[in-house]
Amino acid sequence: MGSAPYPAGEWKGKGRGGLQELGCMPWKVSRQKGGGGGGEVVVVGMEERRCRDPTDSQQQQQQQDLSSSSSSLTPPLPPQPSLTPPAIYHEKQRRELCALHALNNVFQDGTAFSRDTLQEIYQRLSPSTLVTPHKKSMLGNGNYDVNVIMAALQTRGFEAVWWDKRRDVGSIELSNVTGFILNVPSNLRWGPLRLPLKRQHWIGVREVGGLYYNLDSKLRSPQPIGSSDELRKFLRQQLRGKNCELLLVVSEEVEAHQTWRSDG
Repeated sequence: MGSAPYPAGEWKGKGRGGLQELGCMPWKVSRQKGGGGGGEVVVVGMEERRCRDPTDSQQQQQQQDLSSSSSSLTPPLPPQPSLTPPAIYHEKQRRELCALHALNNVFQDGTAFSRDTLQEIYQRLSPSTLVTPHKKSMLGNGNYDVNVIMAALQTRGFEAVWWDKRRDVGSIELSNVTGFILNVPSNLRWGPLRLPLKRQHWIGVREVGGLYYNLDSKLRSPQPIGSSDELRKFLRQQLRGKNCELLLVVSEEVEAHQTWRSDG
């Protein structure tokens, strides 16, 4: 899986060639390599406009003259908020390491956990403590279960709260939750082919820059969910599905005081 900060959408307007002829460039995307998870960080910004219209220099000079003549009469404008889009780390699927990718995506850090770290935790856990042991994990291929995720979070001072689906997600105190990890059914693939089989898959969800994103490692890019209300709708929809489970990723202090609950 890779990582990438992405824009909420793509520029789809017509007349791209006309813009380029004038030297006015649309949005550009720069990619930077992420951490050890093979992720990629994508930053989206706007290129500087350089129009070749020969009248531009004359118009700019006239505007400067008008501006200088009225500067003494016009109060300064307040500072404008930054429009720079957030950088989002997004690891993409490799082998059966969806648990690793979900963890790193929630922490927005490609070095938060590694395959070796999760494999060591898996081997350290006694088989008697495993809820659903996976034989493939013995080979280091991934497919780690909830016990490995919970133990991994504890190494960084966090806890996983297993959400009771009988309760409404409206009672979650979102401000005290670092992120969410869902376990959902997912289609198996063999290269480009989708097989008529499903397997449980871990995905990460968290807030970045004031919006919540679905950071599923099988997505090509982070999928915007939206505001806190839209997040709750997303979680309700997921939990209505068959064989879906939800973990809240919270700090040890939040778990100790149960402040991930808004209903006391």
